Amino acid sequence: MGAGASAPASGLSLYSLSDLMFNFSANHLFLLSRTEYRSCGVFLMQDRDTQRVYRLYDFTKAQLISPDQAYCIAGKVNSADKLYLVIESVRPDTKHARCSNAPAHVDGAGESHIE
Repeated sequence: MGAGASAPASGLSLYSLSDLMFNFSANHLFLLSRTEYRSCGVFLMQDRDTQRVYRLYDFTKAQLISPDQAYCIAGKVNSADKLYLVIESVRPDTKHARCSNAPAHVDGAGESHIE
C-alpha cells in the first residue's frame, strides 16, 4: 500500500475495494420518491416492465429526475456487505413514452384522442 494508506478493519486493502464494484444499468425507470440526506440523495425508482423497485444513491446530489418521465440509469453496484446502487449517469428513456403515475379510468372517462 502507498504512504499513509492503511487497511480497513475488515482486513481488505483499499485497492481490493474496487474489485467489489460492478456495473449496472436499468431502463424504463420511473421516480417514486426522493429523499435528501446530508451526504446524498436517495431515489426510489420503479421499473414499469418488471415492477421491481430500486433504491439509487446520488452522491453528487446533482440529478434532476421528474416523476412523469421514464429514465435509463447506469452506475456501479457495491456488494461488499450491503447492496448500494450508485448513480453515474441518467438520461431520458426515449424508447418509452411519458407515462403518468395516475391510474387509468376503468369506465373510459377522461380525455380521448380518438378522431
